[in-house]
Formats: sequence, C-alpha cells, structure tokens
Amino acid sequence: MKYITDFSNNTSEQEFFTFLYDKIFSGDIRTFSNLKEFTAPCLGNSWTHSVIMKAFELIKRLYWGFFNKISPVTHQKLWKELVIPDSDFSGAGDLKRTLQISNLYVAMLDIHGYTKFCMDSRKNLSMMHILDRSIEIEINRISSACGAISQRERGDEMVVVAASATDAITVTLAIIDYFGKTNILSDPDIITVRSEEAASLPVFNISAGITGGNTTSPLIITEKGNLSGFLLNSGARLQMLASQLSSDESRVMIARQVQMNFLKENTSSKSKLAGNQSFYFFDTGHIEFKGVMITASELIFNDKHKVKEKYSEEMTRLLGSIRENLWEQRIFCDLMELIAKAAFFMPKFSIAPPVQIEEITQITNESIVQITQMAEKAYLNDEDYLHAITILRQLIDISKNIPSFDRHILDYMIGIGEKYSMLLAAFRENIEKQIEANAGAIFQGSYHHAWAAAKKSISAYEKLHKMGMNSHLITNKKKIWFNLIKQKMNDLEFTLYCGKK
Repeated sequence: MKYITDFSNNTSEQEFFTFLYDKIFSGDIRTFSNLKEFTAPCLGNSWTHSVIMKAFELIKRLYWGFFNKISPVTHQKLWKELVIPDSDFSGAGDLKRTLQISNLYVAMLDIHGYTKFCMDSRKNLSMMHILDRSIEIEINRISSACGAISQRERGDEMVVVAASATDAITVTLAIIDYFGKTNILSDPDIITVRSEEAASLPVFNISAGITGGNTTSPLIITEKGNLSGFLLNSGARLQMLASQLSSDESRVMIARQVQMNFLKENTSSKSKLAGNQSFYFFDTGHIEFKGVMITASELIFNDKHKVKEKYSEEMTRLLGSIRENLWEQRIFCDLMELIAKAAFFMPKFSIAPPVQIEEITQITNESIVQITQMAEKAYLNDEDYLHAITILRQLIDISKNIPSFDRHILDYMIGIGEKYSMLLAAFRENIEKQIEANAGAIFQGSYHHAWAAAKKSISAYEKLHKMGMNSHLITNKKKIWFNLIKQKMNDLEFTLYCGKK
C-alpha cells in the first residue's frame, strides 16, 4: 500500500499495519482521532479493528511521552482523568493536552546521596546499573501498584502523577519505603521490599513535594508528551523546601489542598493508608515563590519527628496571628510560646552559647525556655522592645547551632525577627528625642555630665541610653511601638519565601 485508497479485501493485516506504521512514525498521524479519520474507509472490515488498536499502541508509545504506559486496566483512575475515550474503540482515545481538573496530583521526589553514590561507584559500575534498573523498573512497578505513574528526571529526580490525594501520598511513602528500607506504608498489596539484586544498594533518603487537587493549577502536556505548568513548579518548590528541612532524613511537604482532599476522600470509607495512622499533617503556613502563595503542611511519618504534634497547637496559633497581622503583641508572644514548647519536647541538648545572653553559660532545653520567658517579659511587662528583639536575634543565632532544632520554627523566627528589626530604628529615634528632651531630669548630677560625654563613647553611651530607655519619664513607649506597627503594616506582611533570592 502506498495510499489509503489502495486498501482492498486482498490487503493483509501485516501490509495494512506496515502502511499505518510509516504514517505514524513519520508524524503524519499523531493522535487516535487522526488515525480513525484517516482509516475511515477501511473500518467496515471487522479484521481491521486489531490493526487499528496496534496502531494506537504505537501512537501511545511515540507521542504520549510521560503517559505512554497507562491503560484503562493498569491505571483506571488516571485513564479516566487524562484520556478522551473513543466511542467505537474500547481502550483507545486521545490524551488531553490541557488538564484543568481537580483530580490530578503531582509529586516531585529527589534522591539524597545520589551524586556521592555515583562517585563511590566509579570502580564498580554494576552498582550504578542496579540503581538505574531500580529507578526505571521497580519504581514504575510500585507506582503502578499505587495507581500512579512515574518518570525519572535528571538522574536523581522523579516525577509522579496520581489521580487522587490518597494515591499521591501512598506512592510517595511507598517510594520512601523502597529506598529507605522502611515499612511506613505497611500495605501487603504494595511490595516495597527490594529484590535480591537491589538489596545490596545503600539506604537512600527522599525529599518530596506533593501538589495538585484544584482546577486553578493547570497542567500542560506538550506535543512530545512531557509535563509543563504550575503544578510541576510548585511541586518542585515544595520538594526543595522538604530538602532544606534535612539532608539526612526523608521529608515530605504537601500543599494544603492535598491534605484537605485526602481527608475528604477518606471521610466515608477509609483507605488502607488512612487506616494505618502512621502519619499526620503539621501545619506550616503560607509559602511564597515567584509571586505565588502556597499553603503547605509537612507530612510527618518519622517517629523522630512526631514530637511536632506536641506543639502543633502553638504553631497553628502563631500562623493565625500572622494571617491576622497581630504584630502589636500576639505574634511576638505566640512565637516565644512556640519556641519554648518546642524546646521543652526536643531531644535533650547542651551547647556552649554562640552569643552571650544574660548570665547563661550553657544552652539547654531548659535555658531556651528561660530565655523565651525573659524576652516575653521584656516585650509585655517592661515595654523594652529593643531588648526583646535583641533577645529574639540571639535566640536565632543559638537555634542555628542546635542540630535538632525545628527548621520550620527557625524559618519563622528569622522572618519575624527581620520584620520587628525593621521597626527598631524608627522606634529608637523616637525614644531618643524624648531622652534628649528630658535629659536634665533623667540624669541627675554627675550622670548628666557623663551622658553628654558618653555620646563620644559608644559603649558607655549604650549603658546610659538603656538607663534612659527604662526611665519613668519616658512615656508612651507602647503607644509609639504600636503606632509604628500600624504605620508599617504593609511592610510587615510576612510569608516564608521558597526560591531564588
């Protein structure tokens, strides 16, 4: 056959398929609807049905890219969401190219230690081949068992697409189980134990970001069948944030919509995943990247991190205060209470103070609680905002040196500290005007002479300035501070930023 008009009753199946093969391989036919339209004159013969279906499989393999392995049998839910089914040919159809559907989820995963493994395996390339087969074959098998589909990207990265929040979380935990030799999922229907060959591979940790579940985040399938769009970008940002939390542990960040949809999916009838109660969600608030805001949670499944549940109420309270812009008092006090509660339940630690703070000579769980109480007293009772913010800055320096300190809390400490610090220059200038105006009454006798001379000596001046700040003649400090907050409210809007600075 050279032309479709050459088709006749004498045409063999092999000849017909070879003809269609050339048309598909050359790119003249790229979709099933094109194929069906092109072969319309031949469809009256019943034997052509099998040839058309073989040609459809070829179209899938060449032009469906990421989704070339899905079928209504192996990926029932994904097929329903991704494919426009044909009314005449069961099991065939066209891949949707623009996906603006709520039942689609993307997980971005990164294998920690991959580069080091490759460097260490330079003289034993068979180990690299084993890892490659594990990613290409075993992870695809695990993904299919979870009703999802996966694809390897740039060596140590994987992209997984699922048709429900439950499937997206399930496949992510299953992949973590496989690489980490753990049993978080504990589902006998999803085998995550490594094969004999892969058992020789070391333990790898995984960082993952899961997003999706709403129609406002479209996903584009390119002409080559690759994925593009906001879901991929947001999943990558969440994965990056999970990676920043810890480089030597598996961590998962998810968009809040994924959490809400998971809970909704498991309201009436619980999945095996929802029933095993091996994880919970820890609210981490709003995260911004490239001008886009994502409300996120951390998926807590490691027993080591389940301590977060002890201070989840304090975190939620702080996030609520931030949303309502309660900068006058609540944000500072809520932050101190969160730090204190987290320090109380963290694993025991003891380090030398990286910065001198009061008379404390050793930083422990108990001393962190003590420092937060000092800061809260300075802010609420003494109205000494300069001292309170100074303590917060010192707490940030201290917390950076505590290995077990919660990274989420540290990020909020840094962000909130920057916002409060922005107010201090204007606040101090306002108070200094009052000190100047009342210097004669504040500094009696020799102190007044010392105050005037101390302007030339920063160290002495700071001591006397603190004396002036605490004088009863300096009034309305709270009013000045609160007024500055109101004036700078637009500048105080705060969300965690994830991305390139």
